[in-house]
Amino acid sequence: MHFFKSVVVGLVAVVICGCDRSQAPPPVATSNPTPVELPESAIGIGMEFKLIPAGTFTMGEDDEAHEVTLTQPFQMGVHEVTQAQYEQVMGNNPSGFKGAHDPVEMVSWTNAVEFCHRLSELPKEKLAGNLYRLPTEAEWEYACRAGTTTKYSFGDNESDLGNYAWYGDHGDPQPVGGRKPNEWSLYDMHGNVREWCQDWQGDYPIGAVTDPTGPASGSSRVSRGGGWYCRAANCRSASRNWAIPSFYNLSSGFRVVCSSEK
Repeated sequence: MHFFKSVVVGLVAVVICGCDRSQAPPPVATSNPTPVELPESAIGIGMEFKLIPAGTFTMGEDDEAHEVTLTQPFQMGVHEVTQAQYEQVMGNNPSGFKGAHDPVEMVSWTNAVEFCHRLSELPKEKLAGNLYRLPTEAEWEYACRAGTTTKYSFGDNESDLGNYAWYGDHGDPQPVGGRKPNEWSLYDMHGNVREWCQDWQGDYPIGAVTDPTGPASGSSRVSRGGGWYCRAANCRSASRNWAIPSFYNLSSGFRVVCSSEK
């Protein structure tokens, strides 16, 4: 079993870890069974949210750095969606590394969007007018930075990364919330699983922008955050990755944003 796990982890690292900005290989198709019994609300399955204030920040780094203003506060998931939460909503657990409190992985962008749709359709969420979605890439980086301008939300010293993220030398994903949070009380932003964002992948705009949502179309969707297999450099606040919407692997997960239609 240890030999098999090592082979799997090695393959993932070779294919994905070294590329900060690359097209991932095509996935293998899976099914999505319809759940038999749904929970009533997001809170009912243990989901927590943090109110992120509106504000202006510098997104990206070096030649890609540009000013972004987010005019509306938003509720960001404190944790990545866990396997238990995903299974309660979707009726299945596609993860390769099983653990109820571990982040769900082997999830495509399409799967993550469907989860958000089903979560929004839960009885108490509909009654409250809550809508769930993936964060925009700008929202994700803003929340990750938590007011900082350094490489990581805790500073520039990558030797401190192990206090905040599961990365590099860890053989599989770990239960959410096991490392320190950033200054806005969000966990695992720098490493556990990669997190899908709402946006199509594209070049950053030139100059200041307000409430960006990425290109109108494209072939790949953005994912953010470091993964349990990643090098420290790939766990930076500004690090980007992308893949086709149907792609998934052993480190593709997500967290959600809650907004209101009322």
